Parts: sequence; C-alpha cells; structure tokens
Amino acid sequence: MKIPYYPGCTLKTKAKNFETSAIAVAKALDIEFVEIPRWNCCGAVPSLSDDDLIRHIAPVRNFIRVEEMNQDGIVSDEHRIVTLCSMCFNTLKMSNLRMKKNKEDLRKINDVMYLEKEHYKQDVEVVHFLEVLKDIPPSKIKEQIKNPMPELKVSPYYGCTLLRPKEVGIDDPEDPLIFEDLLSTLGLNVVNNPLKTRCCGSYQVVSDKNIVSSLVYDILTNAKKNEAELIVTSCPLCFFNLDRRQKDIIKFHHNFEPIPILYFTQLMAILFGLNEDAFKFEENYVDYKDLFERKELASK
Repeated sequence: MKIPYYPGCTLKTKAKNFETSAIAVAKALDIEFVEIPRWNCCGAVPSLSDDDLIRHIAPVRNFIRVEEMNQDGIVSDEHRIVTLCSMCFNTLKMSNLRMKKNKEDLRKINDVMYLEKEHYKQDVEVVHFLEVLKDIPPSKIKEQIKNPMPELKVSPYYGCTLLRPKEVGIDDPEDPLIFEDLLSTLGLNVVNNPLKTRCCGSYQVVSDKNIVSSLVYDILTNAKKNEAELIVTSCPLCFFNLDRRQKDIIKFHHNFEPIPILYFTQLMAILFGLNEDAFKFEENYVDYKDLFERKELASK
C-alpha cells in the first residue's frame, strides 16, 4: 500500500523520533508513506477570529497536492492522506469537513488559489496512522513482533486533538479504546489512566511552565497509581510536555520518580525488533533503557 503522507513541521524538527519510527513500522507492515510534494504547514492553531476562512488555504493546498498525486498514479491508496501529528490531523480534518459542508467557502478558497493548476475537488479523506493500523488484521501485526513484552505495563495518553471535537475525533471522546486495542494486539499489559484524555497544558508551556507541570504531574501520577511503567502518545506537543516537564516536577515533588514517555511507533519499533536507527531515542528526555533492560532480564 502506498499512501499519501503529510508530515507537518514538527516531525521534521523536534519530533524526528516520531516520523522515523513510524515510517519504519509502516514499512514492516507493507505500507509505504509517500510524502506529499511541496507540502506546507497546516496552520497548527485554529484562528480565534470570527472570519477565519483565510486560514483554510494552507490545509486545502495540501489536499490539492494529494489529488495531484492520485492523478499522476504516484499512490495506490487514492483518497486518503495519513498524518502522525495529532494537531496536524485535527487541523487538516476540520478544514476538510468545512470545505465539504460549505460549498461557498470552498468556492472562495479555490478562487483565491487561482494559480493552482487544479481546484480542490473534495476528494480527500484525512486519517490518522492509528486508524490505518486499526484496519490491518491483528494477525499481521502480531506476525511482526520479535521482542514480545507481555509484562510491560503501558498506559496510552490521547490528549485533546485526537478526540475533540467529536465530529473530528478518531474515537469516542469520553471513552476511547483505539489506543488500548492496538496495545492489546501488540501483546502488552494495558493500563488505564482516568486522565488519558485530559489536556496536558498545550502551548501554556510557553508562558507558564508551572501550570503545565502541575497538569502533567496529575496525568503521570494517575497512570502510575495504576502501575503503569510506560506512557505512549501520538502528539508531539503532548510528548514534549509529558517528557520534558518531568525535570520541573522533581523540583516540587522530590519523591517523584520519572516515567518514560514514548511515541507509540517507537514502542512498536522495539517490539518489531527493528534497527535501532528507527527508534531515535536520543530525542527522548526521560531514560527508557533501565526499564527495558529490567524487562529483558526478567524474561530470561
């Protein structure tokens, strides 16, 4: 399967560990991410103005690139565009829904982009990699597991933009299970966290790290109360807050013990026994090695 892939800005800079591991995992499952040519930033943060139509130009231009790829026969998965970053997914999908619901908005956007060879024909579906994995037979995923870790207690963290608003989310915003189902298929011990959909503080980290540290502390400690040894996520900003803010938490909670934060694709790369170049663990702040060394020794 060749599917159009939208990386977004962060995966080319601060979240290379997410992109590299995801591409490697996809390849192991016979999926090729074909990066969209001449893609541009999705805009990331929704506008707060009442008249925000102009911000939808950026997402729609990316959709046109996908339709061009389909016309040129570059990809085999015609219509879908896969994302990894939760914020990119949310931004692109919200714009796509608006264009499909409001023909007048679409006309205006296409008129503004008069230099494009083609107008957007609303022929694109925005999906997250978790949704792609959900459609793969569990048996095919299990076949790739070379380093099983049935005792590893893993807690998924969804954050906000994968699930909300409801019409955009990939699962039930109140009781999502898509992450849990994947981790179960991977043969892991899935641990629930009642705060798995609570906001991590998002961009508040720029103006007030203490607020974010407090929110992150609650999220992490609730996972640890249920004996989680590892937390996985799919949002680069959530990853940054959950991972990096642990150094600040220790300043206020001296008994706090750090817990590793991984992208779910990094964990899959480990389980699949892929080359260590795919992990990109040098981008992770909290050390993961002790945990996996203990698990490896315990299994012998």
